[in-house]
Amino acid sequence: MIETWNFHRWIEDIRARKAIKRKDFQLIPILVGSLDSSKLEKYGQLLASYLCDSKNLFVISSDFCHWGRRFSYTPHNPADGEIWQYIEKLDHKGMELIEKLNLPDFHTYLRSTDNTICGRYPISLLLATIEQSKKVVPSSQFPKFSMQFVKYAQSSHVKKSNDSSVSYASAVLTVVG
Repeated sequence: MIETWNFHRWIEDIRARKAIKRKDFQLIPILVGSLDSSKLEKYGQLLASYLCDSKNLFVISSDFCHWGRRFSYTPHNPADGEIWQYIEKLDHKGMELIEKLNLPDFHTYLRSTDNTICGRYPISLLLATIEQSKKVVPSSQFPKFSMQFVKYAQSSHVKKSNDSSVSYASAVLTVVG
């Protein structure tokens, strides 16, 4: 089993919410590292039919912005208010692109902001899998997906340049209709 705090944290959250109703399910963790566009396409094709099968549950885990000197990431635009407000605006822009299921725009956002989203590759893989599903699954069987962020928090509200913070966001991908 993978020994990361994040893995155990979301497994317990899923169990607590009773998202998995069956007791005899099989859990298959996929640890995703750095992926270029050709690998995203390849793995997206491999996972596409699984994503479109309602028997499967995909869980993608990620922190969002890691802001502070200890993370070597300290951008701030005073026009956006206090530092914590800048971070929130930065994260919400990325979340908006993820909700639109727009992989190219999400990648442009990452390049232009350098936002320190840990799960950029798993998130990108999910978006690529949705794109590849359109090619792999017959259009009559292709589900319409909707992504919605349901929770956002920061570990602290950064007000001074020597403070630090990590953002957390939770989203749900559902099949519509």
